[in-house]
Amino acid sequence: MKASKTLHLISFDVPYPANYGGVIDIYNKILAFQEQGIAIILHCFEYGRSASPELLKICKKVYYYPRKTFQNFLYGEIPYIVSSRVSELLLQNLLTDHHPILFEGLHSTFYLKHPLLKHRFKIVRTHNVEHDYYHHLELVENNFFKRYFFKLESEKLKKYQTVLKHADLICAISPNDSVYFQKKFGKTRLIPAFHGHKTVDIKDGMGKYILYHGNLTVGENHEAAMYLIKEVFSKLKLPFVIAGSNPKKELKKLVDEYDHISLIADANTSKLDELIANAQINLLYTGQATGIKLKLLNALFIGRHCIVNHKMADNTGLEALCHISNTADQFIKTTEQLWALPFSDMDKNKRVEFFKTNFNNKNTIQNLIEAIGFKPSPDEMDRGIIKKSIPKPISATLNTWLAWLPF
Repeated sequence: MKASKTLHLISFDVPYPANYGGVIDIYNKILAFQEQGIAIILHCFEYGRSASPELLKICKKVYYYPRKTFQNFLYGEIPYIVSSRVSELLLQNLLTDHHPILFEGLHSTFYLKHPLLKHRFKIVRTHNVEHDYYHHLELVENNFFKRYFFKLESEKLKKYQTVLKHADLICAISPNDSVYFQKKFGKTRLIPAFHGHKTVDIKDGMGKYILYHGNLTVGENHEAAMYLIKEVFSKLKLPFVIAGSNPKKELKKLVDEYDHISLIADANTSKLDELIANAQINLLYTGQATGIKLKLLNALFIGRHCIVNHKMADNTGLEALCHISNTADQFIKTTEQLWALPFSDMDKNKRVEFFKTNFNNKNTIQNLIEAIGFKPSPDEMDRGIIKKSIPKPISATLNTWLAWLPF
């Protein structure tokens, strides 16, 4: 491949503000590319998050395309998360040059196998094994229509993922995902999650509460919060805080039954970071081991003790920095032990040393640059900048409940 210093990046959402898992990875990846002298032509599908002037500060060009949320998810074989992200203008913009193309998530891959892009170097960043992710969303969803959507989407995604054979490179976000994609398609490289931290920054002293946080719109996080309240928080007379966006009435009602449990809804990024930093314990639980949980990375960089179940941390490399609990009794026992235990300098130094080489954005971007095939100039080598190493419309009724879609 001919050396280039510009990259097209197709994002499934507007990646600013970087306030949830997928866009945190994308935004900080763009920053890392910029720091290494790679210009980004950014293509965003827009649906609810407005155009951001901040992106023009870190990208060569930024294009926005409306997501077609009126698509009928029942129609055709292409998953809704893909068919709703189609734009002829995007294809035209990609064809104006010969730069490599990075597709963020299976969501953005509609043009991956397009014949006009046959000779382009194409990279897909996988954020999950998507059909597994949607299958789990189906299992924890109580609403019939949403559950049916997740079931159908999971089935379509499992078939559609064969499109990845048209990629020149697959960049998996976690070791488990890397093994899966390498076995299925080959040409896979592990590229860990990008994040917004340069150093470990943990407050001295004791925290004031135990925190669980997550996007409570997502069924997985709602179910986790409900489980923790019923099986853990209600059994201990310690201050607990649950923070997240759009909590359901069911969760609000349950929290109201306990004086020692509070709910903070729709906290912005800075408020959430403040909550994480002031907690004595960050307690995180998940029912599915897919991708990488960026909220765990965030908690390890700025929070004190972290208690997680094995699905949250297994094969991420982060296990040694966490306290692992898998049953309600284990969560209760570990919480009681850590509540009165100061977070020591030894604990902090352990994280500092780990993150010097692991989940280090500079190391990760150099790995990705090498995988894409960008060649540094002799001047950059001398200065050490880069080290080589269209469907039927859906009804108004369906359109109403599709507004909650997680992607």
